Amino acid sequence: MKSVSPRTRHSLSALKTLDIELDALAALRLSLETTDLGREVDRAIEALANTRGRVIVTGMGKSGHIARKIAATMRSTGTSALYLHPGEASHGDLGVITKQDVVLAITWSGETAELGDILHYCNHYGVTLIVATSHPDSTAGRAADICLSMPPVREACPNELAPTSSTTLQLVLGDALAVALIEARGFSPSDFRVFHPGGKLGAQLTTVGEIMGLGEAIPRVEATSSLSAATLEMSRKRYGCTAVVDGEDRLLGAFTDGDLRRCIAVHDLNDAVGAHMSSNPITVEPETLASDALRVLNENAVSVLFVEQDGKLAGIVHMHDIVRAGVV
Repeated sequence: MKSVSPRTRHSLSALKTLDIELDALAALRLSLETTDLGREVDRAIEALANTRGRVIVTGMGKSGHIARKIAATMRSTGTSALYLHPGEASHGDLGVITKQDVVLAITWSGETAELGDILHYCNHYGVTLIVATSHPDSTAGRAADICLSMPPVREACPNELAPTSSTTLQLVLGDALAVALIEARGFSPSDFRVFHPGGKLGAQLTTVGEIMGLGEAIPRVEATSSLSAATLEMSRKRYGCTAVVDGEDRLLGAFTDGDLRRCIAVHDLNDAVGAHMSSNPITVEPETLASDALRVLNENAVSVLFVEQDGKLAGIVHMHDIVRAGVV
């Protein structure tokens, strides 16, 4: 049995930080359930989901870094959003904000001086202003059309000065808003892939319909075809099997290399393939995610899946096609 190393002073400090920030998250959850924060979040989601413009997210310092991340998350999930630096806003970039936009300002104290011009601009031109702060009676809180009042929490910093627990709450609240917007907009996995075409995430959202073999690439014979004809069809195509279909292209079964080996020594190659096929082959639909298709392949210890749509054979996909798509 392995001995567990005693906790060091540093690991104990890390655990203490986690405990403090978990307590802060618990306080945020309680506020959502028991205070006006839940109602104000509902109002904020309605405003964000129904805007005819964009979501302008702003904040200064550490809150600014959180604001950038919130804007990035919203953009990647179908909400048009951008980050506006308060300092740049005061030197010409206020023109980015239109009357159709919604401004989301992140400020823990609510007294961030650099936000003053943005607050004034929103109030003067009737731009909807949402403020996330722990001080609803602050300058920013009073200026807000919708104030997301976060609970006061203890910072994990031993001096209780460096933004730690507070920025965790800001980040989590931003994620909560972004996820609620996904649901409000009905943002689907296929929509998600439009914004994430590259890298591992894009590959995970690839569908079978995008990589399957079509038309003449699909090995197929009718059930009345001979074993020799089925063998020839398998040899011409690259999948190591052939679909067996009826006259209306409905999938009846599959004839594989294994089926051929089992019957070639004891049966006439003029026999109908329908008598030797494997019935009820595993199928998926074109909309199936390639990652889900790979799971089906692994669970059933097969390398090929036939694709059906509206009751008819639509395509074929090999494990190698999925690997080439970058899913694994």
